[in-house]
Amino acid sequence: MSENGDKRFPSALKWFTLGIGTLIGVAHIGVLGHLMNSRPTVPVINLPVGDYTTYRLKATKDGYEIEYKSNDPTVLGVKKYVDKENGIFGVGGRSTSTYDEEYTVNGARHRGGGEGKINAATLECIKAEGGGESVGATVGASVAGGLIAPVLVNIPYVGWLAAGWVTLFGQNQGAQIGAELATIGKDCENL
Repeated sequence: MSENGDKRFPSALKWFTLGIGTLIGVAHIGVLGHLMNSRPTVPVINLPVGDYTTYRLKATKDGYEIEYKSNDPTVLGVKKYVDKENGIFGVGGRSTSTYDEEYTVNGARHRGGGEGKINAATLECIKAEGGGESVGATVGASVAGGLIAPVLVNIPYVGWLAAGWVTLFGQNQGAQIGAELATIGKDCENL
């Protein structure tokens, strides 16, 4: 062999080896890039989430499990403090009472015995209070309109306004007094 042939052959082998090495290297980088970018596909679950919803998602390599509640908590509660004056025009002092009230998210009230049912004592108190307010408002408007309003009508420019205001004030006070007097004997404070 000649000297030139001996020099060309190792040079061709070197370029061939370099080309194969480069091809394998680029292929490995491509495979690694593909493996790094590919993630396991997880299903997209659009749960309707609101103010009163809860859900728990448990995902493992074997699968997933979803627990979803749309009305959670189903029953809400509130504690109310009622501070009111006792007697006519607050002569009997003040009293404070508390009561708990439960309701659902849609606003339905629970008054004991199931939704929408009222016990007999509560019904009697409602009737007595409504009747007392009605009668008291009539009496209060009559007294204020018959005794005090004629005096106020003679005030120039604003007499008609003052007479109307006194009549409405008498009606409101009569309704409060009538409702309180009607419920005194029925022990409605504790309901």
